[in-house]
Amino acid sequence: MRAASTRQPRTNRLRREPAGGPASAPIQQAPRGRRKDDEHHHAQHHRPCPAIGSGGADAQTEDAPRPRDRPEILATAHAQRWAPVETIKTLLTEETASRARSMLATRRKAAGFPTGKTFQTWYEAASSIPAPTQRALQTLEWIHRKENLVLCGPSGTGKTFFLEALGKRAIEEGMRVAWFTLEDLGTLVRSHRADDTITRAVARILRSDLVLIDDIWLLALASDAAEGLCRVVDAAYEKRSIAVSSNLRPAGFDELRPKTLTAATVDRLLHHAHVCQTTGDSVCVIDCL
Repeated sequence: MRAASTRQPRTNRLRREPAGGPASAPIQQAPRGRRKDDEHHHAQHHRPCPAIGSGGADAQTEDAPRPRDRPEILATAHAQRWAPVETIKTLLTEETASRARSMLATRRKAAGFPTGKTFQTWYEAASSIPAPTQRALQTLEWIHRKENLVLCGPSGTGKTFFLEALGKRAIEEGMRVAWFTLEDLGTLVRSHRADDTITRAVARILRSDLVLIDDIWLLALASDAAEGLCRVVDAAYEKRSIAVSSNLRPAGFDELRPKTLTAATVDRLLHHAHVCQTTGDSVCVIDCL
């Protein structure tokens, strides 16, 4: 009777149920030390990577443009079991590079270059511009000093090529560039004269660090083109850099100018300007022979 009385309280304790519902099955704990080994094994062979198509940053930016190589990076990270930090670092690096490429393409398109000329296809020895002068201009330090550039000489001697290559170099250095011809400036003046917004249009042009104007005085200047050139040069004086090409020497600028292009405009164009003269036969004609 004493043994039965001692077992009864133990049986009652095992059958006692909580108020919320039936008793749950006892939890079997793994032997001490084995749990840590399992966690270490799981961390080594099942490294988590950023979820694809799940919540988090990827879900919030689902509609945003993604870098071109992101799927490949995620696939490589999953196959090679990269650590999350390594995966995120690689994605951020590619995102930065992708945005830089996109901004570069946007600036090139906004500049309005006529062709794709760059210094990679420029033959320094074939130009009549002295080599030290070419290299000094390619450093773009004159743009930082808000100085101008005037390239003058016969047609086909590389003036337009050199101007466009300088513009491409400036864009690669993070600058804004705008390319115009005199006809473009004349069209700009005519389109904004009706509502008297030409001043705003010129102000938008001067958002660029470098304004390139090709072949001034190649043809007789119309009044609208002369006005546009006058407005841009006057507004950019000592604030932005202007680079122009012309088939005339600077000494002849005043002789052929119309009355609307004042002498003050020519003075401001040539003040703080690097004047380079090209000589020789037309490269285009030589190539055709």
